Amino acid sequence: MSLTPATSIPAPLRADAPHSPVALGLRYQQVRARSLALAAPLSPDDAMVQSMDDTSPAKWHLAHTTWFFERFVLGCDAGYRAVNPDWDYLFNSYYQSAGPMHARPHRGLLSRPTLAEVLDYRDTIDARMAEGFQAGDFDDTALDTLLLGTHHEQQHQELLLTDIKHAFACNPLKPAYRDDLFEHRSDDTYRDQRGLQWITQNERIVEIGAPAWPGSSDSFAFDSESPRHRVLVHAHALAQRPVSNADYRAFIDDGGYSNPALWMSEGWAKVNSEPWSRPLYWDEDLQRVFTLGGLREIDPHAPVCHLSYFEADAFARWAGARLPTEAEWEAAAATQAITGHFVEDDALHPQPSRSGHTGLQRAGRQQVGLQQLFGDIWEWTSTAYTPYPGFRTLPGALGEYNGKFMCGQWILRGGSCVTPRDHIRASYRNFFYPRDRWQFSGLRLAKDLP
Repeated sequence: MSLTPATSIPAPLRADAPHSPVALGLRYQQVRARSLALAAPLSPDDAMVQSMDDTSPAKWHLAHTTWFFERFVLGCDAGYRAVNPDWDYLFNSYYQSAGPMHARPHRGLLSRPTLAEVLDYRDTIDARMAEGFQAGDFDDTALDTLLLGTHHEQQHQELLLTDIKHAFACNPLKPAYRDDLFEHRSDDTYRDQRGLQWITQNERIVEIGAPAWPGSSDSFAFDSESPRHRVLVHAHALAQRPVSNADYRAFIDDGGYSNPALWMSEGWAKVNSEPWSRPLYWDEDLQRVFTLGGLREIDPHAPVCHLSYFEADAFARWAGARLPTEAEWEAAAATQAITGHFVEDDALHPQPSRSGHTGLQRAGRQQVGLQQLFGDIWEWTSTAYTPYPGFRTLPGALGEYNGKFMCGQWILRGGSCVTPRDHIRASYRNFFYPRDRWQFSGLRLAKDLP
C-alpha cells in the first residue's frame, strides 16, 4: 500500500455528530485517511526516527493507533485472532492492564516491522473494521470505544507532527517536512494594530467541564473533562490576544533568561542546565525559527510558541501579570466560536490573528474582543492537572487513558495549528510536564482586579 498524498485530506466530520454506526463509520474512515495523509511526506527512514524519550517515531504512531482499534474494539470478540500477537507487545503504549509493552525510549530501535508492514497492518484492520460495520457487529459499548479511538488517533496525528518537527530540528541539514506550507506574514501596518488590551470580568460562579461521557450527551469529551461543576472565579482580566514573538523578544532583550527572580526554582535549574536562552527552535540570532516548512524569518506578530510552563510563567512575572487559571480560560472560551488556525489550514505554524484589531462595536466605540483562543498555540494555564470533583475513570483498561497521569503536569487549553478543528472544544484539557517545550505551547496573560 502507498501513503495517501498530503493534498488528499478529507473534510472533517463534526465531533458532535450523532453516534450512529453510519456516522461513526464515516468518521473512522476520515480520521484514518488523515493520518496517512500527514505521514505521506515522510520516507521510511524519516518514519523510524525518535529524537528523544518523549517523542515516538511516525511509524509507531501509525501502528499504535491501529493496535488501539484491534485491541479494544475488534479484540472484544472472544473469537478474534490478532494479525500478529507479538505486535501487542510492540504497540501497546501504557495500558498496563492490557499487558506488558516495549519501553518507550526504545521505539526508535524497531526497524521491524517495516513501514510497509505497518501500512499493510492498517489496511487489514481497516478492512476488518469495515466488515464489522457492515455486519452490525458493534454494540453500544464498542461504538463508544470506537469514537474514543478516533479522538485518540487525532491526538497522535498532532504528536506525529510535533515529534517529526523535533527530529528534523535535530538534523544539521534542517530539512523541511513540507516546503509548500501556507505562510501568512503580517505587513507593516499590522504593527500599529496589536497593542495589548485587556478584557475584564467581574467575580462570579461559572460552570466548567463537560457532561460525563458516555452518557446522555451526544458530544464527545474525554473522561478528564467531567463532571461539569461550579467554580468561583474572582475578578480578573484576560489579555485579548496571546503573547507574540515581539513581546517575547522584549523579554529576552531585557535579560529575562538571566534574572533568577522571575523563575520557579525548577525552571531556573533548567535554564542553567540545558541551557535555555530563547524559545525552542529559534536561531541564536533571534531572527529565524525552524518550522515544519524549514527555517523561516520570525513573524513578530504571530503568537510565540514552543515554550515550557516555566518560560511562560517567567514571562508573565516579567510582564507584571500571571497565567490564567483553567476556569478563567474556559469561562471565556465557552462564549467564543471555535475559529482559528488549525491543521486543516495547512500552515502548521502559528499565524497572526485573522481578525486584527477589529473587535466589537459597543456604545459608539471600538471594544476589542478575545482573539485566537482556539488554534495556533496551546495556552499554558496556572492550573495543575488534577481530577475534577466527582471524577470517575472509564471502566477497564481505558480507565488508564487519563486518570493515572494526574500528577505533576499542568493544563493547556485551546488547541494549536496542528490540532484537528473537529477535535477541540472549550472544555478540552491538554496536559504536559512543566519542562516540555516541543509542543506548540505559548501563553496568554491574565491579571487580578481589585
